Amino acid sequence: MITPAAAASLQTWLASRSALGGVSENTIRAYHADLVDFLAFMTEHKGDAQGLNALKDIRVPDMRAWMARTRGKDVGARSLARKLSAVKSFFRWLSEREGFDATAVLSTRSPKFQRKLPRPLDTDSAKAVIDTIELQHETPWIAARDVAVITLLYGCGLRISEALALNGADAPLPPVLRIHGKGGKERIVPVIDVARDAVDAYLDLCPMIQEPDGPLFRGARGGRLSPRLVSGAMQATRMQLGLPATATPHAMRHSFATHLLEAGGDLRAIQELLGHASLSTTQAYTAVDTARLMEVYNKTHPKA
Repeated sequence: MITPAAAASLQTWLASRSALGGVSENTIRAYHADLVDFLAFMTEHKGDAQGLNALKDIRVPDMRAWMARTRGKDVGARSLARKLSAVKSFFRWLSEREGFDATAVLSTRSPKFQRKLPRPLDTDSAKAVIDTIELQHETPWIAARDVAVITLLYGCGLRISEALALNGADAPLPPVLRIHGKGGKERIVPVIDVARDAVDAYLDLCPMIQEPDGPLFRGARGGRLSPRLVSGAMQATRMQLGLPATATPHAMRHSFATHLLEAGGDLRAIQELLGHASLSTTQAYTAVDTARLMEVYNKTHPKA
């Protein structure tokens, strides 16, 4: 499927992305899977293992054939765009390293797709989730753990991965947390009293010794809590409350941002709290309509 030289180049690229790009392990695994699928197709399409010389010879018809085959496997436009992005990123790096023209790959147009705007919960529903999620487990410390995690997502705007990455050394929670988010970007997040109290309540009940380098939030067997378990508790909660399927743990972070903005929060400040590189991302994230955005603009712009 792929020659040793090509395999070595792929591994070197993945290692460089991990070391220099601040890319998460999950993203690296996705890159690897996308490239392996791409190279497997090219091997079948061209009838020969894909070495460096073969990769240099990929043409526009080859790319069109790959995209057509991928779409034929019921892969959506969004997923295909992600796969193409990984392929382009690898070929951009490889062409610079090996000195060849990768225009055929790099000029391939990404499929158009409509970005789905996040759906935050309303204020009452968000509060109901926090009040109800503890009912999904009979073991008191596990119930308190789930409350603490969800409260951090809604009260501090953390990603689920960021909350579950906290260690014992982070407790008791300080007035502000130093969070390392996507791309290794660091941000400072204020911790509200409700979130701190929820974590303290969990720690008081947790039967396991908290180690500074160990996970703050633990599974029943003592390992780091899996996002799947949080999602499962959230699913049971939303079914109990009659909330839509969009009421996921990540929706609590959406709700954090949206409710801050509705209360008059500054869009730039919310951008910093969320760790977004682009203000447009924050605008979409908070489901802000144009009228509300202009209201914020008119109140805060120095020349408005």
